[in-house]
Amino acid sequence: MSIGHTLLGLLESGPRHGYDLKRTFDATFGHDKPLHYGQVYSTMSRLLKNGLVEVDGIEAGGGPERKRYAITDAGITDVQRWLATPEAPEPYLQSVLYTKVVLALLTERDAATVLDTQRAEHLRMMRILTDRKRKGDLADQLICDHALFHLEADLRWLELTAARLDKLAAEVRKP
Repeated sequence: MSIGHTLLGLLESGPRHGYDLKRTFDATFGHDKPLHYGQVYSTMSRLLKNGLVEVDGIEAGGGPERKRYAITDAGITDVQRWLATPEAPEPYLQSVLYTKVVLALLTERDAATVLDTQRAEHLRMMRILTDRKRKGDLADQLICDHALFHLEADLRWLELTAARLDKLAAEVRKP
């Protein structure tokens, strides 16, 4: 996820302080990985330096000064460009799981156990996500669906690989 673009997009509704940006980000996108304050302020500093935001005001208080940020026209254009650009699909051509299976075969270990252990972990995570989806709001349901669909694809790959394990072993152990 592009933190900078997300913060810029949140600023399109109006100027905000860093604290408010963090709070809104966490409530909307950060259920599983909230932003650190330092990440918000370092990102805002970079956006300011690049002319994508400007300081709309500074408020003094009992603590440090609070800057209120506003998105610039260049920032709006940058968000629009980012939203219009499709994300590159992840081909997963060099997955850690594939590497573990092949390495198990090359070292004469039980690759079927590697696959079984991974299958059990995927099923455990699917149960957690399914429970979260059942209890969650629409945003949680959509995020969980996305993760569940990826896990289902992984499970299909695990089954296919298990069915082809003897053939793979013969190929990777060729001299």
